[in-house]
Amino acid sequence: MPLAMNRDVFITCAVTGAGDTVSKSSHVPITPKQIADSAIDAAKAGAAVVHCHVRDPETGAASRRNDLYREVTERIRSADIDVVLNLTAGMGGDLIFGDVESPLPLNQTGTDMAGASERVSHVAECLPEICTLDCGTMNFNLGDYVMTNTPAMLRAMARKMTDLGVRPEIEAFDTGHLWFAKQLAEEGLIEDPVLIQLCMGIPWGAPDDLNTFMAMVNNVPPSWTFSAFSIGRNAMAYPAAAVLAGGNVRVGLEDNLFVGKGQLATNAQLVEKAVQVIEGMGARIIGPEDVRKKLKLTKR
Repeated sequence: MPLAMNRDVFITCAVTGAGDTVSKSSHVPITPKQIADSAIDAAKAGAAVVHCHVRDPETGAASRRNDLYREVTERIRSADIDVVLNLTAGMGGDLIFGDVESPLPLNQTGTDMAGASERVSHVAECLPEICTLDCGTMNFNLGDYVMTNTPAMLRAMARKMTDLGVRPEIEAFDTGHLWFAKQLAEEGLIEDPVLIQLCMGIPWGAPDDLNTFMAMVNNVPPSWTFSAFSIGRNAMAYPAAAVLAGGNVRVGLEDNLFVGKGQLATNAQLVEKAVQVIEGMGARIIGPEDVRKKLKLTKR
């Protein structure tokens, strides 16, 4: 594949995520106000898109409460800076088996399975411009946890998102997820322009070495818009890799807590670092209005 560097790049900031990171950094936002404020700061630093989960304000644990999503949405939309809102729809597919000898009954602590309508109920209520669609099932990190998204579930969720006029951002953690995303597009369940996020380095999906990354990139249809990220120690190297491969950039505390060795980051600092990398490569940072035009988004 010939080098096709992206010269007009947008940055997505993944603001808080659902992982157990609250105890590892005081910068990880928890309450709706903290999440919205951190998203707004990221937008001021150069992020055109903010990708938001919500957390229980008391415990910091991942949550699916619609009232929390609604508060985050309202706070971001009332801010003094424009930004494209992207809400997760990945919650509600968490399956934790009992143990290796007795997988059933399921471990109820952490298992959170919901139907398609419930998984997108906050999307229907808040109507973000973008929401994520994790396009496959995967052994996720350690233990007996499986991220569960069946073909039937994904078809139903994709149809609901499209009917709502919300642009799905396909999250692909491995090559099979890309394969199924193409099937969804072929069936008309997701519409052009297709947006896809290449999620690299998450155990046990696609590793973030360059050979695997380029295999993912080379399987993205030329007409699709893609972004990419890695987690942990390679997170701040991936802005350069993504731009060089023709894509856009994602950073944020969902993926990585550090801006440098031993230096805990804020979301704004991670965005600022990505801006430096992208502009240092000779590319231009584009803002939310350009992203809306590119992806045919409906601003609300």
